[in-house]
Amino acid sequence: MFKALIVDDEPPAREIIRRMLAEDEEIEVVGECSNGAEAIEAIAEKGPDLMFLDIQMPEVDGFELLEACGEEKMPAVIFVTAFNRYAVKAFEVSAIDYLLKPFDHERMAMALDRAKTNLRERSDAERSEQLLDLLNRLTGGRERLRRFVIKNNGRILLVPAEDVDWIESDGNYLILHCGNDRHLIRETLKNLEERLDPETFFRIHRSTIVNIDSVKELQKHFNDEHVVLMRSGKELILSRRYRGKLGEKLGAAI
Repeated sequence: MFKALIVDDEPPAREIIRRMLAEDEEIEVVGECSNGAEAIEAIAEKGPDLMFLDIQMPEVDGFELLEACGEEKMPAVIFVTAFNRYAVKAFEVSAIDYLLKPFDHERMAMALDRAKTNLRERSDAERSEQLLDLLNRLTGGRERLRRFVIKNNGRILLVPAEDVDWIESDGNYLILHCGNDRHLIRETLKNLEERLDPETFFRIHRSTIVNIDSVKELQKHFNDEHVVLMRSGKELILSRRYRGKLGEKLGAAI
């Protein structure tokens, strides 16, 4: 028996999926969620083997849900989408199954057969690698990151990107500095940089990205070293590698 979770913000869509799944004796629906934040909690509590995930949802969308959950607890995923042909091609190349709205019983049965085979024959690590490959393929077509979805002591925090003053790398994690608050997320600085708005966020060091709106001034120290002084009073190192690019962005020689 495989445990399934349905995640879609539209009640009629959830009902259609639930009715179709009821026809399969190997599937048990353990929960339904109307948004990504609810789904993050349901995944942790119910441990589903399979998730039917709508991508286009308000607040926390399908991609943000995957990024917030992390690969450790991620079930096998069948995406439910109305995306265009380009995006669908990305699903196919990454060997991730999808249901293109509207879909019928035959297409659902095909997706279930593939999902069951995937669950029986592939490891959790292999499925996580598939999902990461898909996210990388679709990154270029997504909107700039508007908010961070953060799990914190059983709560789901939605942190607007503009509230982040600066970001530093810490091993396999990143620390988001928001005023007096700090949030930890599992992500690489390179991947995050590609999704942030380049008009607002700028890399000043191999391990640091700053929100330009949170910068107070640039200071030159001895030995031709430069630091970025944040409005909070924090001093951050500006490496020579990024100094010229920052000068071009600000329209001033550094």
